[in-house]
Amino acid sequence: MSPAAVQASTEQIHHASAEEAAKPAFQRLFIMDATYDYTEVYQSLPALTSLAYGMGHILNDVCASMWFTYLLVFMHLVLDFSNAEAGALLLVGQIADALATPFVGYFSDQGDNFWICKYGKRKTWHLIGTICVVLTFPFIFSPCVQCGNASKGSRLLYYSMFIIIFQFGWAAVQISHLSLIPEISPNEHDRTRLTAVRYAFTVVANVLVYVVTWLVLHIGGHDSNKIDHTDAQKFQYVVLSVMSFGTVCSILFHVFVKENHIGNAEFQDVRGTRLRTDFLQLFGDLQVYQVAFNYMCSRLFINLTQVFITLYLHEALNMVASSLAIIPLIMYIASLLTSFAIETINKTFGRKLTYIFGTMIGVGACLFIQLGSGPFYTNYLIYLVACFLGAASSIVLVSSLGITTDLIGTRTNSGAFVYGIMSFVDKLSNGMVVEIIQGQHQGAENSWFYRDILTYVCGGSVLFGGIAVIFLRRPLSVSESAQDLLFETEQGNDAIN
Repeated sequence: MSPAAVQASTEQIHHASAEEAAKPAFQRLFIMDATYDYTEVYQSLPALTSLAYGMGHILNDVCASMWFTYLLVFMHLVLDFSNAEAGALLLVGQIADALATPFVGYFSDQGDNFWICKYGKRKTWHLIGTICVVLTFPFIFSPCVQCGNASKGSRLLYYSMFIIIFQFGWAAVQISHLSLIPEISPNEHDRTRLTAVRYAFTVVANVLVYVVTWLVLHIGGHDSNKIDHTDAQKFQYVVLSVMSFGTVCSILFHVFVKENHIGNAEFQDVRGTRLRTDFLQLFGDLQVYQVAFNYMCSRLFINLTQVFITLYLHEALNMVASSLAIIPLIMYIASLLTSFAIETINKTFGRKLTYIFGTMIGVGACLFIQLGSGPFYTNYLIYLVACFLGAASSIVLVSSLGITTDLIGTRTNSGAFVYGIMSFVDKLSNGMVVEIIQGQHQGAENSWFYRDILTYVCGGSVLFGGIAVIFLRRPLSVSESAQDLLFETEQGNDAIN
């Protein structure tokens, strides 16, 4: 480089450093020369930002915990819908969620020209979703208001209406919250930390749900009985309690996470091009489908385990009502403890090996369920199985989200749409699989039905997810800018936003 170029570069460094001093600690400074080489100056995220970010999804988490763990139990055992009808309600919700996610993702990626989006294009959708969730979810876990004697078809329509609005709100919160990760930080380890913090708060929310459920069932005198139609009010107490906590956490998220400080406008590729998703590049890359398949399998394992573990305890093992809270509680305590070590494991072994390790634990737990029987298994070993399922869920989910985040890389303006695609596949597959399974279980004569579901469906899901990770053709990295997967030059016209 010539002396004049060196002097010009030095002046640029001093000028950029002065500007950088006024920026938040989590923003990047890129210093370029004529060949587009650059130096990255970066500081870790403040702890308060990470904690406040994690709180932003707690309301969704407590609702999701109730939805996946207790919706079929409540609809079938409390409200007396058939297995197929209860599964159909869950399918309605999953379809609504699946359709809402790419819609929210697309519009969340747009600019903030509309007046309400001056609050922040991500946080605006988060706020809209939060309002929808708060106003509708309590009605899902309550007897039909003024229609208790109506036909089953009318009651199905009643609950479907609330479920659709709730799932739209849930999707708005989920996608806007996830798409903040690559915008808050360009650093891979910080992104892993944010994902781990997010999942740790998810586990805390689930633990809260199960503790409250156990207390309500235990104090209500149902510690030695099974769930029946007299427990409707107890589920209402649980829902209102956990949603109050989640609402407070959402308020704290909106207070302490300032999207206008994240720098949507400045967070651009250093080569001066726009950060947008090209349809042909996105859908023409095999790795996108591999990542989507991996994410779908991961969510199938986690969600189906959560949905069917309570029915397995109720039907196959004939355990008391309080066990329907204790076993899921143990699963999520194991998840919480595991989540603290995931960042270190990822740094040491990489995402692939970490995910495969979680796959081995998950498959082992599912095989244990198939082989387990008798009083010793019911009284003792089932708790060990719960620990394995919880640890596997934590490892698999955080690793899968990390792989998706790496797919986005530094192209954050299309992050919400990519998360929307992944979530669309996840929600639709979950709903369809649950409805198919519930439709096959017409009677109670096959008491081991849910044992086989946990073994073959859940175990197979996490196994296929591990296979998808193995065959990723190259390790994913945020610095992999040469691939330009989510990238469009100024001349391109085939952009999503």
